[in-house]
Amino acid sequence: MMAYSEDDIALAAEYALGTLDADERAEAEAKMSIDKDFAAMVEAWQHKLGVLNQMVGSIQPRPEVWNKIKSAISLSDAQAALALPEAVPAAPEALQPAVVADTSNVVRLSARARRWRNVATFASAIAAALIAVIAVGVYQPDLLPGAIRPKPRTQVVEVKTSSAPTPRSAQYVAVLQKEGGSPAFILTVDAATRNFTVRKVGAAAEPGKSFELWLISDKLPRPRSLGVIGNGDFTARPVLASYDSDVINNATYAVTVEQAGGSPDGIPHSAPVFTGKLIETVPPAAPAR
Repeated sequence: MMAYSEDDIALAAEYALGTLDADERAEAEAKMSIDKDFAAMVEAWQHKLGVLNQMVGSIQPRPEVWNKIKSAISLSDAQAALALPEAVPAAPEALQPAVVADTSNVVRLSARARRWRNVATFASAIAAALIAVIAVGVYQPDLLPGAIRPKPRTQVVEVKTSSAPTPRSAQYVAVLQKEGGSPAFILTVDAATRNFTVRKVGAAAEPGKSFELWLISDKLPRPRSLGVIGNGDFTARPVLASYDSDVINNATYAVTVEQAGGSPDGIPHSAPVFTGKLIETVPPAAPAR
């Protein structure tokens, strides 16, 4: 697009604004017909100024307003033509040639100043209208037309609630020892999870041998291995989950001495050296009332 002077830009803006007189409007339309870039600039101004049309709806004037306008028009038509005073013969010195000042520059500057005042005034109006639209959009968005009304925002808030504490489960313990001897192992069983923990207390395995834990119940055809007891102080396993609580609570728990790594066939190969039965040490939590 070619560069335009301030006068051209103001002319395009006032044409879109509709404030030109008949001669200036004809000048603008002639320029639009031969200059596509100027026509595009006018169209851009019309687009910018057209935003105000979206901010307000059409308002039908009250009937009394039209009546006043019609009355004013009829009064204007009825007025008599303005009578000019009769010409007075000029004095002899008035017949001397007069010096006529060239006022064309003054007229052009006046028109330019008026044009820019109109554009500046309307630009201020646009800015004020935009500020008003923003304020209405923040505080009362329902008053705006649907085309420019801000879309409601949906915000998902995740509320984390603390889970209820897990009720306390019953705890059982068995002291595995020789009859009348000192404790060798302490077996603890959680009734809820059916996990057990074996704590080594005083037993020491022979070289090349392993201690293995067994569950013995009259409801089972033979002893069931619960695994080799490790060399550390604690050994924990979840293998009791496959047995019901009646078998777990009433069984006899025994420890045998097996070859290193435990019984190869799932059958004890020596007599139990340490035995014990479970007793309840911590009762389950009472249900909330």
